[in-house]
Amino acid sequence: MSATDTPYIFDATEADFQQSVIENSFHKPVLVDFWAEWCAPCKALMPMLAKIAEEYRGELLLAKVNCDVEQQIVGQFGIRSLPTVVLFKDGQPVDGFAGAQPESAIRAMLEPHVQLPPAQEQSPLEQAQALFAESRFTEAEATLKQLLSEDNSNALGLILYARCLAERGELGEAETVLGAVTGDEHKAALAGAKAQLTFLRQAASLPEVAELKSRLAQNPGDDEAAYQLCIQQLARQQYDAALDGLLKLFQRNRSYADGLPHKSLLQVFELLGGDHPLVTQYRRKLFAAIY
Repeated sequence: MSATDTPYIFDATEADFQQSVIENSFHKPVLVDFWAEWCAPCKALMPMLAKIAEEYRGELLLAKVNCDVEQQIVGQFGIRSLPTVVLFKDGQPVDGFAGAQPESAIRAMLEPHVQLPPAQEQSPLEQAQALFAESRFTEAEATLKQLLSEDNSNALGLILYARCLAERGELGEAETVLGAVTGDEHKAALAGAKAQLTFLRQAASLPEVAELKSRLAQNPGDDEAAYQLCIQQLARQQYDAALDGLLKLFQRNRSYADGLPHKSLLQVFELLGGDHPLVTQYRRKLFAAIY
């Protein structure tokens, strides 16, 4: 478990401890994480400490000491249990804790010694993306309108604006906006937006959710009702339920409607994006189902 690429998170060794921890602590507080490979609580704590350190953006340094290797440092500071975390300031240990701690307790321990830098301001596009992710489509759309009035060639702005329009049912207008997106730089985002339009269009001509659920209650093997329910769920952004339904239909009848469950699963992956946790989860399940 080596240090990250972040310059303020690093491994400390006996050779450089004086410089990297003691001398550095005269300029910025240094949090020292004493850990070992065999220590499960250490491994649970480490990503939390890294996340906190990254939020301080260089105002707090995080040094990691591998206790299996750095016996000299362990003896020097009398470390008796792992994990142990010690905060150094002005060359001295000023605070710390032993054992796993909740994030809130670690933040409270740091508060008197180091100030969080002001939050970095989000760009209008980042604000709109955050609003869209929270299903605040009207606010996202207003932010994007302002952005696009200043730069009407912003591809990601156009794609997200189209998705906001689609959520309002303005499918034709959304399609026109997507037609204005040029270049291949954001192919995945564009494919995702087009998939969303496809699902919303399909859902508009399908039976209501209650009717589809009633059909499935009477006949769980009704593949058409199962598929149509998944499309209705996708139109309502109930992605977990829809992916689960599509995967089950694929496992039960992979040739249904010319392999439509498989095609639809791939479209949802495009819609959500490759780094979405549901995509990671269901890609794995789909792979297992195929092979």
